[in-house]
Amino acid sequence: MNQVRILIACGSGIATSTVAQEKIKEILAKENIPATITKGTVARLPELQDAADVIMLTTRYNKPLDKPVVSVFGLISGINEEQTEKQIVDACRKVLESAS
Repeated sequence: MNQVRILIACGSGIATSTVAQEKIKEILAKENIPATITKGTVARLPELQDAADVIMLTTRYNKPLDKPVVSVFGLISGINEEQTEKQIVDACRKVLESAS
């Protein structure tokens, strides 16, 4: 695997996921982590998760998923933003390391 497949999900698949997507692109570019990012709604997570290595959520989702999940609401709210960035980088690096 030469890149991480990220799925960003929010309630509508449009608003907060778009804001998060831009910030995640910046974070991964700084860390030289190659990724493809798609967006979706939390309602579609069960069907969309198979096409992703990591799922990043801007809202709560309490059902079990088969992939690693990172809450990225901190990128939207500004609360614990540095910790959120670290979790994003760590999750993506872990995927890349496990694939090599």
